[in-house]
Amino acid sequence: MKANQHYHQFNTMKTNASIIVTGAYGFIGSCLVSYLNQKGFDNLILVDEFDDDDKELNLLHKSYSVRVERDNLFDWLHKEKPVVDFVFHLGARTDTTEFDYSVHQKLNVEYSQNIWQYCTINKIPLVYASSAATYGEGEYGYDDSHDVVEQLQPLNPYGVSKNEFDKWVLHQKECPPFWAGLKFFNVYGPNEYHKARMASVIFHSFNQVKQNGKVKLFRSHKEGFEDGEQLRDFVYVKDVVAVCYWLMENVPHTAGYSGQSSVVCGLYNLGTGTARSFNDLVKATFGGMDLQPVIEYIDMPTDIRDKYQYFTEAKMEKLHAAGYTEPFYTLEKGVDDYVRNYLSKNLFY
Repeated sequence: MKANQHYHQFNTMKTNASIIVTGAYGFIGSCLVSYLNQKGFDNLILVDEFDDDDKELNLLHKSYSVRVERDNLFDWLHKEKPVVDFVFHLGARTDTTEFDYSVHQKLNVEYSQNIWQYCTINKIPLVYASSAATYGEGEYGYDDSHDVVEQLQPLNPYGVSKNEFDKWVLHQKECPPFWAGLKFFNVYGPNEYHKARMASVIFHSFNQVKQNGKVKLFRSHKEGFEDGEQLRDFVYVKDVVAVCYWLMENVPHTAGYSGQSSVVCGLYNLGTGTARSFNDLVKATFGGMDLQPVIEYIDMPTDIRDKYQYFTEAKMEKLHAAGYTEPFYTLEKGVDDYVRNYLSKNLFY
């Protein structure tokens, strides 16, 4: 099937399309599955390690065709030869405190290369998860230009692995018919109950307030930043999955199809474009619980102290120029929705 025929077919098949979602058992992946279901897509091939009972609720009441174990995916694809119309590759080892790089190399680099090659050979559009962790301390800013990728210096093995894959992608001559790597900034929202230490500050703050009536935040260990005034670009998971879906719906068409799209292959930042402090985040969490904020500052653990980003802020011009015009949740509205409608009720998205 030629590329333009594939796009034409995909954009007219709509909800009959067959879509692979890797990382589907996890936080963002399961939210994407729910969003796709809401849009009428249920012919979904879910890929992950399905061995954690704590994650099972992430997929409760969601519709899909089949689950495939991560390590069996390529054997399964070779044997079953399904017709696949789109791939969302969100699966990764996301633990920033895992310092054994070989783990990240296998799961975040080599596995992603295999996904890329499968999509290239079979002419399947691909959206994959990169990360703002690739930017390190921000020495080169937070611009998703391809020109700076080779220079970036991530602060931990997770960030290194994500940047290594981005670098590899940019050197490939053979590519999927369309691809986008999304540099997720600080994503928060429902379905992260299983993430333990790696869950968002909102999740931990909510539980600390319930238990102790107050929230502990890290002191600043860097000159120029007051305690709790470390700045991050916090983005609500509902916005993240909306952008993923929008990219799928706006795959650029080649000659022979009349559809219009400004989307081009490449790396795209995915944040709000506005950095906010952890103090603001915690105050919004208290607000969602209808309580006055009580904050205590504690020393940052030594194992992350020299690997810590004090400022991140996505430059979002590229995604907007591609045509994405939907407004993002403000920090206050996103946190309020998360706290009131999910955390307070122990509900999933």
